[in-house]
Amino acid sequence: MRKLIVPVIALAAASVVAAPSFAQSYHRPAPHAVGYGSWQSINVRQAALDRRIDQGVRTGQISRREAVRLRGEFSSLLRLEANYRRGGLTAWERADLDHRFDRLSAQIRYERHDRNNRRG
Repeated sequence: MRKLIVPVIALAAASVVAAPSFAQSYHRPAPHAVGYGSWQSINVRQAALDRRIDQGVRTGQISRREAVRLRGEFSSLLRLEANYRRGGLTAWERADLDHRFDRLSAQIRYERHDRNNRRG
């Protein structure tokens, strides 16, 4: 009987300790994310893209020529957003901006990892 009680007590103690971890949510939105899921505001995305370009230039992952091209695309995206905002953003315009931001983000990622301007 005693051999049966010890494992049961150990199992009960383990479940009490582990129970709070089951209640944790691993899908918390980031502090900068607003709304549902991982959607970010346009201003947050712009700041993040600008920061990634700057960081790539500082670390040598992005050449000056690549940075000029990426900044040109970034500026044209800002102008497009300003044009869209004049009449208020529609759902289609927001989706278009999201798509363009995603494409620019992918271009930055590619340029930072293409290894054509590494030091050393």
